[in-house]
Amino acid sequence: MARIPELTPEELSPHQYRLAKELGASRGGALSTNGPWGLLLRNAELCERAGHFGTMLRDATSVHKRVSETAILVTARFWNAEFEWWAHASQALGAGVPPAVVDAIRRGVRPVFEKKDEEAAYNYATELHEKKRVSHSTYQALVDQIGPHGAIELTAITGFYTTIAMLLVAFQIDAPAEAGHPFGS
Repeated sequence: MARIPELTPEELSPHQYRLAKELGASRGGALSTNGPWGLLLRNAELCERAGHFGTMLRDATSVHKRVSETAILVTARFWNAEFEWWAHASQALGAGVPPAVVDAIRRGVRPVFEKKDEEAAYNYATELHEKKRVSHSTYQALVDQIGPHGAIELTAITGFYTTIAMLLVAFQIDAPAEAGHPFGS
């Protein structure tokens, strides 16, 4: 159960309401008062800046969405962030990440990859989370696939979604009930 209740539209200031509406419009259409945005809305400036940064990382980097979503799923799984998983597993599938890769990450096992850029992103994000550093060979494999600018962007994507995952797990924001528990109960 969430540690902080979801905001209702009636509780929002005009600024918060505008932000919730903008965030919702770019993330599925509904007023965003749940998940990480419901937490961040409590500080409208923080929410606004995070929303712009998140939208930029999602839509305006050189990293192919299939590759960024692979790293986001690794991050969600590392933190056991059910809401983040729920929000991004379908995006990963829609971007072309194979269902077997998504399912393997969900189960916490190493996927079998068909695409080298997905594998490089998986290795990079996994090593960064688990070892708190990245070996030269893992770094070079990523740069060989997406370039040095892409590696910078993917690191920022992984860091941003780590922040989101930390908010979700610290405040016990689970996926919607109908989504179940992707990592078990």
